[in-house]
Amino acid sequence: MFLSAAATQSSHHLYPLISDLGLILMTAGVAVLLFKKIKQPLVLGYLIAGFLAGSHFDFFPSVKDMHSVEVWAEIGIIFLLFSLGLEFSFKKLMKVGGTASVTAITQIVAMVIIGYFVGQFMNWGKMNSIFLGVMLSISSTTIILKTFDELGVKSQKFAGNVIGALIVQDIMAILMMVLLSTIAVSQQFSGGELLLSVLKLIFFLTIWFVGGIFFIPTLLKKAKHLLTDEMILIIAIALCLMMVILASSVGFSPALGAFIMGSIIAETTQAEHIEHLVKPVKDLFGAVFFVSVGMLIDPQTLVEHAVPVALLTFVVIFGQSISAAVGSLFSGQPLKQSVQTGMSLSQIGEFSFIIATLGTTLNVTSDFLYPIVVAVSAVTTFTTPYMVKLSTPVAIFLEKKLPRKWVKTFEQYSANADAIRTVSTWQKALRSYLMQIILHSIIIIAIVLLSTEYILPLVAGSKFGHSIAALITLILLSPFLWALSFRRIAAEEVTELFQNRKYRGPIVVLIFFRIALGLFFIGFILNNFFSPIAALIALIAALIAYFLFPKRLQTRYHRIERHFLSNLNEREISKERKTRRDLTPWDGHMATFDIASTSNIVGKTLEELHIREKMGINIAFIKRGEIMVNIPSRNERLFPGDEICVIGTDAQVKKFKKYLDQNEIEAPEDSVETDIVLQHLELKNESFIGKSIRQSQIREKTNGLVVGIEREGKRMLNPDSHLILEEGDILWVVGDRKLMAGLFKN
Repeated sequence: MFLSAAATQSSHHLYPLISDLGLILMTAGVAVLLFKKIKQPLVLGYLIAGFLAGSHFDFFPSVKDMHSVEVWAEIGIIFLLFSLGLEFSFKKLMKVGGTASVTAITQIVAMVIIGYFVGQFMNWGKMNSIFLGVMLSISSTTIILKTFDELGVKSQKFAGNVIGALIVQDIMAILMMVLLSTIAVSQQFSGGELLLSVLKLIFFLTIWFVGGIFFIPTLLKKAKHLLTDEMILIIAIALCLMMVILASSVGFSPALGAFIMGSIIAETTQAEHIEHLVKPVKDLFGAVFFVSVGMLIDPQTLVEHAVPVALLTFVVIFGQSISAAVGSLFSGQPLKQSVQTGMSLSQIGEFSFIIATLGTTLNVTSDFLYPIVVAVSAVTTFTTPYMVKLSTPVAIFLEKKLPRKWVKTFEQYSANADAIRTVSTWQKALRSYLMQIILHSIIIIAIVLLSTEYILPLVAGSKFGHSIAALITLILLSPFLWALSFRRIAAEEVTELFQNRKYRGPIVVLIFFRIALGLFFIGFILNNFFSPIAALIALIAALIAYFLFPKRLQTRYHRIERHFLSNLNEREISKERKTRRDLTPWDGHMATFDIASTSNIVGKTLEELHIREKMGINIAFIKRGEIMVNIPSRNERLFPGDEICVIGTDAQVKKFKKYLDQNEIEAPEDSVETDIVLQHLELKNESFIGKSIRQSQIREKTNGLVVGIEREGKRMLNPDSHLILEEGDILWVVGDRKLMAGLFKN
């Protein structure tokens, strides 16, 4: 009787939960089939399914328990961000060039400002306006990638800039979520608090990433032979939720924790397998999230705010397009690619929903803001494929209709931005010093805080508790303190700089600053556990120990560093081994070489080089940045920085290495570093009008060459040296800056 009553009560509580989930999934399933059939983005289908299943639509069954749906939606956000992290890699961010970064940052800053002022114009209040600006600034990675795949434009040049910009936008979105949480809690716009939030975010991101890379790949590797697919899925989700709890406990969004754990696992050899296993879970809860977003669309609210929806849709489509295009132009991209980039980024999506959810959860945004943003997202999602298709015709139209002077200015700026630039030795050394100082300082501070929080309370009750805690802390920190203070950084650059009297002073200052910082940390640690006098005595003892055992500390640090780098690069190493195993024939093997920027073979095709005929090797692939050219054709050219993988015997590979070395141009010892630039010259009354390029001696006068000529609107790339120069020609010349200035002056 008791069991029967309990079962009845249990089924009574479960019934709304099960019926609501069934309704959500049923409507989502129908939407998936329908929108797949009409070739529209599935996200748009989920939103419409949510609208139909919501309480605002009377002609369709509605959910009964919105609280349960909200919980599922939060779980959906966690898995969406976790999956995004699995696809993301911090290495990808490091490889993203300045072009994508400038594009994304320009777009975000412009749209945040525009969104804020639009909100103020509509009298929505400061907090609504701030959240609105952030929501309008982030484009949809899901929609854009899906559109690129459907339209087959992923291989085009502008698509690389778009994808790079999306990576930067995702990171900026995470940062802005943290800042918005800070603003929402404090209800004021204190620059100091925002700066502290940014520093706190950088601190925890660094610690989580370094610690995660150090331990998690090792855990997965050690237990690999024990793990089934079921166990891997459980462990991956457990790690995700653990980081979610950790992020929440220090005051960050749960979504940030999920994203960080995903990005850590993305560096492991199991990443692709885990991504495959997690995908069904992500799809399930992601569908629930997007459907729950659609449930919040109130037709009455949309009717009341039809004008704001139309205005914000206009702002997103044109504001995103123009700001991203301007950012791309700033970064040095040509007009056509800039327009294509801008029009591709003209929508908002999943991050806008997540930020809207954040505002609702924190109770700092009005109820009407969420459905308005969802409606704008739905419209811009629908328009995205058409914007991408129209981008090329619009770019061609602008090139024809804009004043010729403007177009020439854009071309000149783009060409100058692509001119050859070198990073100075001083910049390389300074960058290495700053990176090492910041990284090791964060690790040291983190260990001190953890020791104070966990180790000291364990031993505080004993007679020598503080001494024991300080000793344990110093032992843990000793390799990092040694690395911070004494490790050689950028040895070649520093040696080169030290030969120049101009840089000796700054280098010495940097060395002493590192030592002083190490001493400061030692004193800080000891002062936390002892009185100042005892700390001074212990500091002297610690210094003596450091000078007596430098090799042991160095060995310990390098062991830790090797373990970290091994885990960090394990995925790439594994892929390389797999490639070698699959492609290596018989007694041959694969070897990878970098094509130097000073090599004579740069710019030549494989057919011109006759590598196979001369040395008997085959080329397996050419890696150019993130582009992989597998089994390249004979017409493929080699470019500076290409990574070329060849297959051959030991003797053949050795012969090829010797061939590369012989073709690499070595600078003479007395050579002076020159500044090579690309500039244009319009011929008016110069003395070499009517002469051929060779007769004009431009090459000899500029120590360079003519790489292009524009004549009556027509462009010639790499013109023949016998071409006769005419008045009005625009010459593009690569050469020494000083010699070019003299030529242009004359």
